[in-house]
Amino acid sequence: MGKNKRQMMSLEALQLVAARFKVLSDPMRLRLLQLLEQGETSVSALAEAAEATQPNVSKHLKLMQDAGLLTRRQEGNTVYYAIGDDSIFQLCDVVCNSLEQRFASQANVLASATARSASNRAR
Repeated sequence: MGKNKRQMMSLEALQLVAARFKVLSDPMRLRLLQLLEQGETSVSALAEAAEATQPNVSKHLKLMQDAGLLTRRQEGNTVYYAIGDDSIFQLCDVVCNSLEQRFASQANVLASATARSASNRAR
């Protein structure tokens, strides 16, 4: 295990964690979160910005609202969504930074291999 030993979680707790990750496992939902990071937005504006249909966007927004990630407000016929749990962006930052480091490392390995290959051809 890593530096910090974590207490074993109950199966019920693990199911809650898995459900949160499942909500984040769809690229469209991640795109909607990115758009909502700018502030409260109507469903129709989100659909347009995400280049998706309004029913599809509404389905994803409802799922994220049910998971506690978003808040919903209705004004007349217009429905607005906003981020309800800012910690979601901390999680996204951790994942993105990890991927960035991994890809940078792979790029360095590839650059070294390409340089060695070019050097061998020049001989």
